[in-house]
Parts: sequence; C-alpha cells; structure tokens
Amino acid sequence: MTQSRTRTVFQAFKQAFETGETANFAAMVTEDFHFNVPLPLEGWNLEQRGKARFEALIRFERAVLQVELTPLIELANENYGMVVFRAEGALNGRPYRNELAVVFEYEGEQVRAFREYVGMPLRNYEAPQ
Repeated sequence: MTQSRTRTVFQAFKQAFETGETANFAAMVTEDFHFNVPLPLEGWNLEQRGKARFEALIRFERAVLQVELTPLIELANENYGMVVFRAEGALNGRPYRNELAVVFEYEGEQVRAFREYVGMPLRNYEAPQ
C-alpha cells in the first residue's frame, strides 16, 4: 500500500511538472503542506508553504523548463516515499538532462511535505523574461 501511495503521488507530481496541471497533486496535500526545492534563486531557496506557492513553482518551472520525468527507483514506508527520477527536455531552450530525487512526507494518506534533491547543480536557471 505504501509503494502504491508513493506511485500515485509521484504521478500527480509528474503531471504538474510536465503539463502544468496541479489540481491532482493539490488534492493530495495537507492544509499545512510545505516543500523545499533546490533552486539557486532568491525566494525559492527557503522552505515554501501552501498549495498556492506550489502552483507558483509550477508556473515558474514551466516558463524555463520543459521536461519529461521518468521514475527510476521508488522506496516507501508508512511515513515517507522517495522516488529517484530522470528529467529530460529543455532548460531555457537548451538540452537538459538530470537525475533527481523527491522525498514525500506523509500524514495519513496525504502529503504533508516534499523535499527535492538534484543530481547536478542547476546553474542554468535564470529568471524568465
């Protein structure tokens, strides 16, 4: 059950990053949902809170990054789920490929938080024009 929960959550996470559709992921999070992403940009380099901030992240990411996410490894227990995945596509119009990991923290059946880790530095991020 814990692995299928992580698979379902990751599919909604993947859908948000690939298509911009955040409703499925947002429906899975707690009221006190928060997250950390490894963006080397002021305003994004600290803990982020709430569904609206997640939606802002997806809008920002999709403006500079168009990727497909491919899960490679999935691990889960009753409190956490982790997916190692490959992201391939374009970052600011240039070819992009990276391996990342996302760790979901669960509260019951909902996602309380996630933390993302990157395989290589994200030096190519720039604020969208």
